[in-house]
Amino acid sequence: MNECYYDKRMDFFYNRTKTDTADEWTGPQLIGVLCFGTFFCLFIFVSNSLVIAAVVKNKRFHFPFYYLLANLAAADFFAGIAYVFLMFNTGPVSKTLTVNRWFLRQGLLDTSLTASLVNLLVIAVERHMSIMRMKIHSNLTKKRVTFLIISIWAIAIFMGAVPTLGWNCLCDITVCSSLAPIYSRSYLVFWSVLNLVVFFIMVVVYIRIYMYVQRKTNVLSSHTSGSISRRRTPVKLMKTVMTVLGAFVVCWTPGLVVLLLDGLNCTDCGIQHVKRWFLLLALLNSVMNPIIYSYKDDEMWATMKRMICCSSEDKSQERRSSRIPSTVLCRSTDISGHYIEDGIIQGTICGKGDLGDKGNS
Repeated sequence: MNECYYDKRMDFFYNRTKTDTADEWTGPQLIGVLCFGTFFCLFIFVSNSLVIAAVVKNKRFHFPFYYLLANLAAADFFAGIAYVFLMFNTGPVSKTLTVNRWFLRQGLLDTSLTASLVNLLVIAVERHMSIMRMKIHSNLTKKRVTFLIISIWAIAIFMGAVPTLGWNCLCDITVCSSLAPIYSRSYLVFWSVLNLVVFFIMVVVYIRIYMYVQRKTNVLSSHTSGSISRRRTPVKLMKTVMTVLGAFVVCWTPGLVVLLLDGLNCTDCGIQHVKRWFLLLALLNSVMNPIIYSYKDDEMWATMKRMICCSSEDKSQERRSSRIPSTVLCRSTDISGHYIEDGIIQGTICGKGDLGDKGNS
C-alpha cells in the first residue's frame, strides 16, 4: 500500500518536483507585483459590482439573458477573491502552505473558471432558445433562471473540490505534476481537455447562431416595417456575447494548454517560465468583461453612468445642507428602446439633465 503524505507541507512536494516557487520575488519586485495585482483586483470588484447593480436596478434588464450576464459578473467577482487569496499565498509563501491551504488556493481558481465556463454554456442555450424563435429574450421563468444559477455554482464548487475529494497524488507521489505538485497528471489532462472541448463546442454553437441571426435578419428586413435598430437587436446582443466568449477563450486557452502539457509530462516545454504570464492573462479576463459589457451595450453603460452620477450628486447635496432634502429629477427615457420587446412598459430612470447615449459600437 502506498504511503500518503497529508501531513507534509508544500515544500516537500515543491522540492521533489523541482518546481520553481519564485524565491527571487522579494523586495521591490514583490511589492510591484502586489501593487499591480491589488489594482486589478479592486477594479474587478468595483466594475463587476456595477454590472450586477445595473441589472438589478434597471427593469429593462429583468430578462433571463441579463440575469445570466449578472451571474457571469458574479463569477468574475469571485475570481477577484480567488486572485487576492492567491496573491498572498504564492511565491516564497507557497512552500510554507499546508496541503489543505494549497487545495483551497487552487480550488478557488478552479471554481471561478468553472463558474464562468458553465455560465457561458447556459447563456449559449438561452440564446439558442430565443434566437431560433427570433425573439430578443427567451421565455425562461425567474424560477428556472434561479435554478440554473444555483446549478452553475453547484457544478463549479464540485469541480473545484474534485482534487480535494481524492483525485490527487498525495498517496502516489510518482504521478504528481510539476505546476501543481499535489495534483495528479491524469487530473490535469482531464481538466484541461474538458475545458478546451467545451471552448470549442461553444465557439461552434455561437458562430452557428450568429450566422443564423444574420441570415434571418437580412431576409426579414426587406419584409418588415420595424425600425432598423429593432431588427438589429438580436445581432447586437450576439456580438456582446461573442466578444465576451472570445475574450474568455483567448485569456484561458494558453493556461489550459500549459496544464495539458504538464499533465502529459512534457519536461522540455519550458512551462515553468510562462506559467505566471498565463495566470496574469487569466486575471485580465475578469478585468475585460465589465469593459466589454459597457462598451458593447449602450443601455448598460448608460445605467452604470447614472448610478455613479446619482451617487456623487447625492453626496454633494448632503454636504451642502443636511436639513434640505435633495431633489432628484426623474424622467422617462427611451435611450435604448431596441432592447425592449413590444408591450413592455418603459421604466423611469434616475438622472439629472440630458446624459445622452454612448455612441454605438
